[in-house]
Amino acid sequence: MKIITANFVTSAVGPKQYPPPELPELAFVGRSNVGKSSLLNSLLNRKKLVKTSSTPGKTQMINFFEVNKQFMFADLPGYGFAKVPHAVKKKWQKLIEGYLLDREALVAVVFLVDIRRKPGDLDLDMKHWLETCGIDYIAVATKSDKLKGHERKKQIQRLREVFSKDGPGGELLLYSSKNDWGRKELWKLILDRIEFKKSSEKITK
Repeated sequence: MKIITANFVTSAVGPKQYPPPELPELAFVGRSNVGKSSLLNSLLNRKKLVKTSSTPGKTQMINFFEVNKQFMFADLPGYGFAKVPHAVKKKWQKLIEGYLLDREALVAVVFLVDIRRKPGDLDLDMKHWLETCGIDYIAVATKSDKLKGHERKKQIQRLREVFSKDGPGGELLLYSSKNDWGRKELWKLILDRIEFKKSSEKITK
């Protein structure tokens, strides 16, 4: 995927601040510190378009980016950071769920998990919620360069047993923002989702 333009559009804390739903949209979700910002910068071939932070829970809004003037990426707040006050967590949950349920431009969710970690209750809750609501998602294991050989293979198997939609060995993409492992493959899955969405809309018109 050749990135010609990739621009920050706006930050939003509610639907009234969202950009018009004129372009297909992919949302990126995951726990705090899962490497979401780094993955987006890698995917868009930009070093600092999406601000990264060593402080988990820093992103508290939905950040929108326009890519090649053809589609949008929505960077959702990370969840699960223990030091965030309960009231803020509830606010984030309402923001994330409201966006995912009501955003008409949404094509699919890129659901990120850290390859080094066992999926926690919040990850499993998000997975179950997406599937219950019928929201399509692409499961991506980030920081794949952090594990080596047998350890990586073992953890991949564990994650695939959890995130496979059709039994063990299903769709789970490995990604490393450090060396762009999985970049080409993730772009293919994203573009396939966008084309399917466009085709479906043509049929219904």
